[in-house]
Amino acid sequence: MPFAPRIPAFRLSLLALAASTAFGAQAQSAEAPKDEAKDPTKLEAVVVTATKRIQPLQKTPLAVSVIGGGALEEMNLNNLSTITAQLPTVNYRSNASNKDSALFIRGVGTISTSPGVEPTVSMVLDGVVTARPGQATLDLVEVDRIEILRGPQGTLFGKNSSAGVINIVTRPAAKGKGGYLDLSAFQGGEHRIRAGVFGGTSELRGSLSLMSAKFDGNVTNVADGSKVNGYDRDGVRGRVEFQPMREMKVTLIADYTRSKDTTPTGVPYGTDVATYPTNAVTANPLYAAAVAPVIPSPTNRQINSEMLTRVTDTNQGLSTQVDYTLPSVTLTSITAHRGWENHQFQDQDRLPKPYRQFAQLADEGTLDFSQFTQELRVASNGKQTFDYVAGLFYFDGKNDEVYRRDVTACPASTAAALPSGLVPCTAGPVVTGNGVATYGVRSKSKALFGEGTMNFSPELRTIAGLRYTQDELSYYHGRVASASGLSGVGATRAPVTGSTDVDAVSGRFGPQYDITPDMMAYATYSRGYKGPAYNVFFNMSPTQDNVLAPEKSKSYEIGLKSELLDRRLRVNLAAFDTEYNGYQANVPDLVNGTIVTRLINAGEVSTKGIEMDLTARPTAGLNVSFNVANIKARVKNFNCPPGAAASCNINGKPLPFSPDWKASLRLKYTQTLTDSLSLDYGFDATWQTKVQFDLQQQPNSFQPEYTIYNARVALQSTDGWSVALIGRNLGDKSYATLVQNSGSNINRYVPRDDRRYFGVNLRYDF
Repeated sequence: MPFAPRIPAFRLSLLALAASTAFGAQAQSAEAPKDEAKDPTKLEAVVVTATKRIQPLQKTPLAVSVIGGGALEEMNLNNLSTITAQLPTVNYRSNASNKDSALFIRGVGTISTSPGVEPTVSMVLDGVVTARPGQATLDLVEVDRIEILRGPQGTLFGKNSSAGVINIVTRPAAKGKGGYLDLSAFQGGEHRIRAGVFGGTSELRGSLSLMSAKFDGNVTNVADGSKVNGYDRDGVRGRVEFQPMREMKVTLIADYTRSKDTTPTGVPYGTDVATYPTNAVTANPLYAAAVAPVIPSPTNRQINSEMLTRVTDTNQGLSTQVDYTLPSVTLTSITAHRGWENHQFQDQDRLPKPYRQFAQLADEGTLDFSQFTQELRVASNGKQTFDYVAGLFYFDGKNDEVYRRDVTACPASTAAALPSGLVPCTAGPVVTGNGVATYGVRSKSKALFGEGTMNFSPELRTIAGLRYTQDELSYYHGRVASASGLSGVGATRAPVTGSTDVDAVSGRFGPQYDITPDMMAYATYSRGYKGPAYNVFFNMSPTQDNVLAPEKSKSYEIGLKSELLDRRLRVNLAAFDTEYNGYQANVPDLVNGTIVTRLINAGEVSTKGIEMDLTARPTAGLNVSFNVANIKARVKNFNCPPGAAASCNINGKPLPFSPDWKASLRLKYTQTLTDSLSLDYGFDATWQTKVQFDLQQQPNSFQPEYTIYNARVALQSTDGWSVALIGRNLGDKSYATLVQNSGSNINRYVPRDDRRYFGVNLRYDF
């Protein structure tokens, strides 16, 4: 049962207007007016940089959700894969390797794992765009706030933001001197250490933060009794801010994170497999016998593998931001370099040994990605008749990969069959083979952008913006394979190259009106753009050498942002309708009796819905946040290959990773015990309806509706220390972040909170 009654569509339709709200009171980096900040019965003001200018959330004419760094720490949310559960409009695709992960906003995201396909959701870290989805998996430290910009944001954030933007802003360095030590320990062998120091003056100040985290895992490999699905992560982040003159501020930020994850390539979920093109479900008892003693089920947390699937990621970045403030404008330059390395080992057969019916497949891949970005912009200061921001943007990215697959098989084994029907590889020849593919992508992008607000009166404004983009994309690919003839190795392929260049225009326009000083309405029309693509991957074949056209979107949105009851209640609403043309997606096709996957411009998809974000402070000690979204993300017109099976026609079906309903609730109550001690009681719940994980609507690739409950009790002292007890998934509800068909069986990916667990957090600020 969900934690709240389902909200009838006709009631939400009465709210058919737009926007979003603050998720936590810590979500601002600028100070609230002093008279308001001292009033504990009022909600704190929240500012955002969603328009690349500091602006109050309630005056920002687009749908933005904000979750503060303090709220993230209280809920033990440390990366985007865990944070998205608290955000009804955002979803996350997990996988065994971070390079295959993806973010979805309003039901739309990139479902291809090729490096030649851009993300649909952009992640921005302190003003720096990250070009690959895997870069978004890093653990977060020193977060001031995370802004979720919903809908096409191409005007200010560029081509890979046609569904939205995750804008992460870290804490500025504080004056004076101080620091903190934060320790957490949880059941299951999980612990986390964070520490930081800061200090300086108005002219020169800095901060340094360290992070270390480890988790044994919550999945057991019965082959050797080890725990997997865990991680081992370390990171450091430094920040220096100095003002060589009153008008100039220079910010230097450097970060480095290293992670080693042992996420398996799926946990056996079932052996009834649907086969393209009929999608008929057929039992596979042979696989069930091969994976024994593991019993596949929706709650299974065991694997039986002879190989440790693992991945190592290294993320690093260096950026310099220079702000020069003149009487009427501020000039900004952001120069940045980011690097990302990924090394993965994957057990693709998921079995302890080969059989005549099941070959062993072991993959190893390395990825080396680097990017350079430069942004120059000018923004008006203060409220003028015409407020504006304009700039230039340059991006240069390089992605190189080497991927090897080793196959061991015994198709001619003469061993006697086991009672299950399996034939071991103990007699007859064993055949081995391998294939090694070397491939990469180079992308460059240049853009000119601007957005302005014409203030016709103190109440009425119009927003208009345009972005002109030039994209260059090229690739190379080659594969060397042994002459074994084994399936999965592929054939040797001579090196091939390809390139394309595209120009595009995106933009946004709409009116904004202050109905009262505490209530604002807006309406916008936006056009988004996602660049061209190549399906570059291990099995790339000549039929996949063609370039895909850009994916374009158009969106209509109306919104209402309000603060009521003397700023004790904040209600923001959004309604939107967005269409994507040239949707880039992988589709199955039957060629000469063999199923192949093609990346094509699959046609048109649409997403429409209503969102509500509510924050309230009924009393001085009680804070309430409630966020809900009803989103219908559907295939509108799917382009099936000529002669494709009837099951290829998925018009009207839901897009993957998009539940129709998703909601989150958070309560926090502070009880004063003495002049120096207080108790914090926290409770949060997340609920979502059924979600399909497969674009082709495989009948067994979905997660049913579920609800997760969490709680926290903390004793805090004005001397700077706190002790908190934390409970996660109190209802002990098992669920999956991904369910997929591997051909022989159905697998699920197991989240950290797949079962109930408890922990303690100790913190000291000095």
